[in-house]
Amino acid sequence: MSRPVRVRIAPSPTGTVHLGLCRTALFNWAFARGHEGTFVLRIEDTDAGRSTQESLDAILEGLRWLGLDWDEGPDIGGPHVPYMQSERVDGHRATAQKLLEMGVAYRDFSTPEQLDAWRAEQEARKQMVAYRGEDRDLDAAESQRRADAGEEFALRFRIPDGETSFTDLVRGDVTFPNAEIDDWVLVRRGGGNPTYNFVVVCDDIDMQISHVLRGEEHLTNTPKQILLYSVLGLEAPDFGHLPLMLGKDRKKLSKRTGDTSLGDYRANGYPKAAILNFLALQGWALDGETEVFSMEQLVQNFEATDVSKAGAVFDMDKFGWLAGEYLRQESPAELVDHTAPFVIEAGLLTADQIADRRAWFERVVVSVQERLNLYADLPAWIGHFFVADDAVVYDPKAEKGARKRDRRVELLEAYAGWLNERGSIGDALELGEATKAWVQEHDAKIPDLFQPLRCALTGQPGGPDLFQTLDLLGFEASLARIAAGARRLA
Repeated sequence: MSRPVRVRIAPSPTGTVHLGLCRTALFNWAFARGHEGTFVLRIEDTDAGRSTQESLDAILEGLRWLGLDWDEGPDIGGPHVPYMQSERVDGHRATAQKLLEMGVAYRDFSTPEQLDAWRAEQEARKQMVAYRGEDRDLDAAESQRRADAGEEFALRFRIPDGETSFTDLVRGDVTFPNAEIDDWVLVRRGGGNPTYNFVVVCDDIDMQISHVLRGEEHLTNTPKQILLYSVLGLEAPDFGHLPLMLGKDRKKLSKRTGDTSLGDYRANGYPKAAILNFLALQGWALDGETEVFSMEQLVQNFEATDVSKAGAVFDMDKFGWLAGEYLRQESPAELVDHTAPFVIEAGLLTADQIADRRAWFERVVVSVQERLNLYADLPAWIGHFFVADDAVVYDPKAEKGARKRDRRVELLEAYAGWLNERGSIGDALELGEATKAWVQEHDAKIPDLFQPLRCALTGQPGGPDLFQTLDLLGFEASLARIAAGARRLA
């Protein structure tokens, strides 16, 4: 690349951290890291009425939790401070004045009422809604006189004739006829705040941004911004517009189809690595076949030119599958650390109890690891370990299956006696083989014992290895539950 790679994300602190922002951040971060570039976080907080400290904190914490570390930003500083857009307004106004003096911007004295009337007229005629240009050719001296007299105005950019073309990193060659671009507002009427399309260029210039990767909703902003670079005699960044994330119905993502905040997915127990992997798949692929890959692989292989033009389908089923793939790769220690908050929240154990019984708890968690997709799934799978032996809640399906076995009470009572004679659970694998032999000796089928036994021990129709469960419950608790089951299933 001809210039050092410097990319940025510039979120507004006006709400929750949505996955669309996270994907944009991920692609910019990967691009910077893969090209030994710089990843900048800038906060666009000029909407004072909606911007909040809470939202800013959520952005910083959420991106940091994902591991998308930035090299310059409002919390760590950098060579281009400040990184809060509201603190850069003086520079924006100075550039606006420069553009006015150059003649590429002009004062528009139209009142809001006039603008509304023109808009209504244009809409009625099915014309493009645009400024009619009454003050476009106003004599500079007259314009200055009216401004000095206190007449309110907006500052507009003078769109030249011709067309604006650029090569989009994702979409290829793009051309906009300038006739379809309105003379857009740089600074709002009455000395108001500068507009987004203006200040984003000012800040990108100051921060020497080389590449802009952003959502495709910004595509129509790009010709306006390129024209601004042109009149300032500066090289524009390379632009790349990422495809929309769509629901399975191929409509814009909604809360129903997956558009919830990063915090919601964290709260529901999605592994961080799975979130990153899934977001990377929203418009990009490693090789067309591999769906589970590391961030190191993403950094090594990501190029903006490989991002798909087509909308990325946000498949919740695939997201859940991917989450499970990552969860099942975790070590017992990692799994305990990641699931502990959900176990505590469910009231099954306290943090101190987990610490005191960590070895046992690791075994419990590992016993159901293959059945988990989310960390939040764990309490439902292990809740039976934490109830009184005579108070196990029987799932209706489990109880129905147990009651289909005619010899259920006889076999449970006899098996309890046999276990009592053994004096211990012993090795789970050995117990399983011995139990199967015991069933045969009693002229029964495996389900005749196993279904009522699982129901008595866990209340569930299925689950991890039955004899591993016996081992985890312990000898006394197992006997007590089998006895209670024989009574309840009689």
